[in-house]
Amino acid sequence: MRMKVTVQYIFFLFVCTNVSAQNMLRLPDAVNMALKNSLEVQLSKNFVEANTVLNNYGVAGGLPIVTTSLTDNEQISSINQKFNTGANILRDAAAANNFSLGVTGSILLYNGNRVVAAKSRLATLVNQSEQLLNAQIQNVMAGVMVGYYDVVRQQSYLKTIEKSIDASNQQLEIIKTRQSVGLANNADFFQAQIDLNALLQARQSQQLIIDQAKTELLRQLTLNPDSVINIQDTILVDKNILMADILNNLNKNADIVAAQDKVKIYEQLVKETAALRYPSIRASTGYNFTRNQAAAGQILLNQNYGPFVGVSVGIPIYNGSVYKRQQKVAEINVGNAELDKQILIRDYNAQVVKVYQSYAITIQQLKTEQGNYNLSNQLLELALQRFKFKQATIVDVKNAQQSFEASGYRLVNLNFAAKSAEIELKRLANKLAL
Repeated sequence: MRMKVTVQYIFFLFVCTNVSAQNMLRLPDAVNMALKNSLEVQLSKNFVEANTVLNNYGVAGGLPIVTTSLTDNEQISSINQKFNTGANILRDAAAANNFSLGVTGSILLYNGNRVVAAKSRLATLVNQSEQLLNAQIQNVMAGVMVGYYDVVRQQSYLKTIEKSIDASNQQLEIIKTRQSVGLANNADFFQAQIDLNALLQARQSQQLIIDQAKTELLRQLTLNPDSVINIQDTILVDKNILMADILNNLNKNADIVAAQDKVKIYEQLVKETAALRYPSIRASTGYNFTRNQAAAGQILLNQNYGPFVGVSVGIPIYNGSVYKRQQKVAEINVGNAELDKQILIRDYNAQVVKVYQSYAITIQQLKTEQGNYNLSNQLLELALQRFKFKQATIVDVKNAQQSFEASGYRLVNLNFAAKSAEIELKRLANKLAL
């Protein structure tokens, strides 16, 4: 009888394995798919691309500027001119044309090194956006890993329930056999059937939780939420992480590096603002052509053309102390950026310690719980054997089942908690990888 139930259970697992292999999802595939489809990663990449485009000496104001202008005015005028010779010019609706064309090129020679500071700021913006992209990638990887292992955890719960259902079926078969020979009462049969029905309902509820966990994982992968995926995996925890290694690598955290870049950006803004108080020297050259023609008047044609070259100097003398106040505000912003970085470092150090404390205690609990799980499994097998030979009651079997289920839940939860802590520690140290 027990052999029959075991064979049916193995056949059920074999069928499920063949079906699930059709849409099997492995962790590396899930992470790669998430990074490829993630809208958040694409948004961060766009920021990197935009800042890379702006990282140019022309944007900083260090490249020559070439402009051209063209003007052509036609007008009709009434002319009334009197000369000291006694001659008069009097004419209505006289046509006139004013035409000018010019090409000018200029280049900045000096403005207090504002161009150098601006170019350095633009380059730092590129580095900062790259670090923020790296942080977003680490966040996406961590989220997918936790979501993936949550599905594994929920499926492990289901396996525990399935094992308990198998035990209840064996118990029910034993009772039916006893009833057939008049050695069991209906009370035991009813209680066994009630316990089995409760487990079947628990299996249905657990399957719902699994389906919802898969839907959440599909959201993280940016796939259709009704897609079919199958996961067959186990939770393997890295038990060799040291807190000192994580703390020593915390300066490589992308968020902290981006915060340091923010300080540099504001420092360059201070230099740019200070440069506004220095003289600005610009050289220019070009070619101008002007032509004024009139149908009447003293001058009928006036035409000028030729190249020019010049140097202009702008010296700020007084503008209501605007530049001085802007520089002071920029210096305050540098201090605020430094404080933001120190706050981030403080919080991340505390987070590392708290997560590692959870990681370390969970690793210790895993060793004990693994032994408890093995013992509860043996206890359930023993209780079924004793019940078969009328050496144990139905209550003894139920207690053994509850101990097995509780131990199975605790073991899976501890594995998941340790794995989640491992993922978070590696994310904080910017060491998360497949």
